[in-house]
Amino acid sequence: MGQLSIITVLLPAALAIIMVGLGLELTPKDFLRVSKHPKAILVALFCQLVLLVGIAFTICHVLKLPPLLAIGLMLLSATPGGPTANLYSHLFKGDVALNISLTAINSVLAAFTLPLIANFAITFFSENHQVLGLQFSKIIQVFLIIIVPVLIGMCIRHLSPNIAHKLEKPVKIFSVIFLILIISGAIFLERQNLANYLEQVGIASALFCFSSLAVGYFVPRLFKINSYQARACAFEIGLHNSTLAMTIALTVLMNTTIAMPAAVYSLFMYVFSFIFGLLIQRLEPLSHEHRLVQSEEV
Repeated sequence: MGQLSIITVLLPAALAIIMVGLGLELTPKDFLRVSKHPKAILVALFCQLVLLVGIAFTICHVLKLPPLLAIGLMLLSATPGGPTANLYSHLFKGDVALNISLTAINSVLAAFTLPLIANFAITFFSENHQVLGLQFSKIIQVFLIIIVPVLIGMCIRHLSPNIAHKLEKPVKIFSVIFLILIISGAIFLERQNLANYLEQVGIASALFCFSSLAVGYFVPRLFKINSYQARACAFEIGLHNSTLAMTIALTVLMNTTIAMPAAVYSLFMYVFSFIFGLLIQRLEPLSHEHRLVQSEEV
């Protein structure tokens, strides 16, 4: 219990730093880009908020996940893309500007949609009220966790672009190191149950990870969105903010089991995303000239 207490104290503070780092990359223009590329953004948001939540719900049902693990997977499905999405999009020649815009809009929407989806999952899956839902005070807590640090980062960028630029790289490094530490910590606390969790939620997390990437790329392509922007959508939708999911599970819902799907998902996320990026490059390679033409549209 003492170890869990340490995590629940450090986790919100560390996540706040990560979200400030996200804000350091944003400007008001990123929120306004929806008017220039409404189709790509609206399709991506539909995939994120409707299709993936439905896919997660279906996975929970088909695989008959235990209630707390089902709540954890639904919570993960409700989280927006993480900062790492921008890095993968850059690595695999996606529209990074679109990524940043999607992250900005998704983060704001998640402050409202995440509590709704989490409460639905808790009401539907929880047996005998094992978990206390996100009541109003907790919804405000989730809102503050997501929005306030992002606004602080944006203010820093607006007031002092040079400082913001210098902070971006250290914060990204911190984000990766912290994610590894928190996953390790969550797994250590549940080490006696780890094999059981991997058996129960490993396939579900892997399926959800692959589905997120596939839906994020192929659904936009079905809507005639170019590959350059579809790659951005794939990584924005495919790389969920598992740190946020674990923060809510451990500090708001106070339950380590609910954090397990996000922790296990994180083990797959980076590897699957890298493999998916390589496959997309082979499937639909972009020429240098094509990328230049697409970038002029942004």
